[in-house]
Order: sequence, then structure tokens, then C-alpha cells
Amino acid sequence: MPNPIVAMIGGSVGSAIIQNNTAKKAAGAQIAAADKGIAEQQRQFERVQKLLEPYVGAGKTALSQQMALGGMSGPEEQQAAIAAIEGGQEFEALTRQGEEAILQNASATGGLRGGNTQGALAQFRPQVLSSLINQQYTRLGGLTTLGQNAAVGVGNAGMQTGQNISNLYGQQGAAVSGAAMAQGNAFGNVLGGLGTLAGRGMAYEGFTPQGATNPLTFSQGMFYGGSKF
Repeated sequence: MPNPIVAMIGGSVGSAIIQNNTAKKAAGAQIAAADKGIAEQQRQFERVQKLLEPYVGAGKTALSQQMALGGMSGPEEQQAAIAAIEGGQEFEALTRQGEEAILQNASATGGLRGGNTQGALAQFRPQVLSSLINQQYTRLGGLTTLGQNAAVGVGNAGMQTGQNISNLYGQQGAAVSGAAMAQGNAFGNVLGGLGTLAGRGMAYEGFTPQGATNPLTFSQGMFYGGSKF
């Protein structure tokens, strides 16, 4: 006949091992799920970053050109920016059309060689250039704002991603901690139960229950449910 004490100890230890394995599996599943969540968060952030990258790049370029045009990058950069506008197709087309209109009007009124006509022609090009500089600065400002908004969007996405990943790391830590506590409790309960049985055996060892002929042994005392007092 199997020893009941050995059977009880074996059952308690087996139960603790099962609880231990269950806790490990549960923690492993939670950690794996958190890992998938972290990877997905990173993937989504990289996707947002890639989508907004052209707008951020355009904003950086526009800001650089805007600073040059406004003289914030030095006189040489400003002169180069203005020269680029003056040598552009838009300036050429506007000045050609405007000068032709001035000459045609002067020819129709008989003042082709008059001082007013020459003054108008002399003032026309600088006026067109000044207008185009202001227009270009405003256009660049729009692109700068667009890039700024895109950069803010990337920053917000990064902050949200960081917060979500931090929460998932916290869940992983909680899973590991919970598994460790569950394992400790499982084996602690086994040891506590064995200690209780051992204390009972020591308490009733040598005690002779009513109607018995022999005193209890230590192992018998562990299972004796009455009291000698």
C-alpha cells in the first residue's frame, strides 16, 4: 500500500509544479502579446513618419530659401535668391508683357520717345521684381507652415508611440512579476502545508487515542484529527 504521506507530499508538489507551469505560460503569452504590440506601434510610427517625410522636407527647403530671401542667411545668399527670381521665367514674361503694353500705349498716344514713357519703363522692372520677391516669400511661408505642421504631426505620433510602448513594457513587467509571485505562492503553500502536517505529527506523536492499544507514531499523528487535550 502506498505511503499516504509520500502520496500527499507528491500531490502537493505536483500541484505546485502545475501552478508554476501555468503561471509561466500565462506570463509568456502576455509578454508575447506585448512584444507584438510594441512591434506594431513602431511599424505604424515609421509609416506615419514616411508619409509625412515629403512635407517635412519641403518645409525645411522652403524655410531655408525664405531665410535667404529675407537676408537672414547673409547678403550673398540674399543676392543669390533675388537673382534667381530676376532670372526666372515668370519675371521675364511679366516684364516683357508689361513693357510691350507701355510702348504700345505710348505709340498710340504719340509719346513713344517722351520722358514719361522712359520713366515708366525704368520703374517697371524694379516694381515687378519687388512684387515677385514678396510673392515668393509668401509662397515659401506657406510651405514652411506646411512642413512645420507635418513635423508637429510626426512629433505627436512619436510621443504617442512612446507612451504606448511604455505601457506595453509595463504590462510585460507586471506579467513577469505576477508569474514570479504565483510561483512563490504555489511552493510557499506546499511548504506551509507540509509544515502544518509536521507540527501535527509532533503534537500527537506518542499520544494514545481512546480505544487504541498503541500510541501514535509521528506519521500517524500527522493524520490524526482529534485533540489529546
